[in-house]
Amino acid sequence: MNNYPISRRALLRAASAWAPASVLGVGLASAGGASAQAGLKWANLSPGFTTLLTDYIVAKGLDKANGLPLGKPTAYTAVTTYYNDFVAGNYDVCIGSWDTFASRYIAGVPMQYVCSVTTGNMINIVTQAKGPATIQDIKGKTLAAPQSTGTYRMMRAVVKELAGIDLETYAVVQNVDNPAASVTLVMANRADAGLTWEPNVSVGLKRVPDMRVLFNAGEEYRRRVNLDLPYFGVAVRKEAVARDPQLVARLNKAFAECIEGINARTQEAVTIAGANSGIPADVLTTAIASKRLEFKHVSMQNEQGRRSILSANEFLVRNGALTKLVDNGFFAA
Repeated sequence: MNNYPISRRALLRAASAWAPASVLGVGLASAGGASAQAGLKWANLSPGFTTLLTDYIVAKGLDKANGLPLGKPTAYTAVTTYYNDFVAGNYDVCIGSWDTFASRYIAGVPMQYVCSVTTGNMINIVTQAKGPATIQDIKGKTLAAPQSTGTYRMMRAVVKELAGIDLETYAVVQNVDNPAASVTLVMANRADAGLTWEPNVSVGLKRVPDMRVLFNAGEEYRRRVNLDLPYFGVAVRKEAVARDPQLVARLNKAFAECIEGINARTQEAVTIAGANSGIPADVLTTAIASKRLEFKHVSMQNEQGRRSILSANEFLVRNGALTKLVDNGFFAA
């Protein structure tokens, strides 16, 4: 997800979006007839693909159908503020990277992980047509990468264990502010390769047709580990779960139906998200069709889902990207 500095105007927009969320998100009856909790709040980040999920759920009424009084999500433009407000308890349901949630949970934040919604296929290293032919060929070359992000640490761990390369000692890493900047430097021939993630990959491929993917973290992990590398997922505050013991099951069902709809009717979903995503429709469609932006619902209410996170957690701890393993309390069951 891109790091964009938040402006006073953006803060005012976020504040104005807050009121309708609190007004519309009350008093809905659950699908089973039980009274759902009032005041459930959620958010999205733009530019970014999270709006595809939130807008589709609202447009299709999947929130109401599953007894979720969500209403309009609060809109954020800065990644740091987006996560920090969730940590502070300013909203209840957050879509973000699982390792970010894991690190916050380990630090003591009362949250739980509900489900994964995308795989690590999103995370890529791209290069120009005449650039390095393999990941081993980046030795001594310039790699543009947003080093402050968890995604960079995840990619570094994958490359280190599966390719035997520590990016920071093998290549010359040029730090950038966000994943879009990585692609820009590659396009301008100011970096030999760039670490980025979708939809920035598809943006680059659209602008420079002979740009190509050098290394796909999710595909390589799946090929070698025989499991999906989880990436983005849904977390919920514990106090929200305490108010409604059925909340986790409802969230799982709504997001499963959302992802089923996006995969089956991609063009409709892209149209629904529209300009809210900040991503051109054709770019978003290409990212999904390529399976780099791979939507896949994996619930933590079953053993297979928990195993996918624990396996990736062990992987990242082994390579220094996370400090320790989460316990069972991390999983919203």
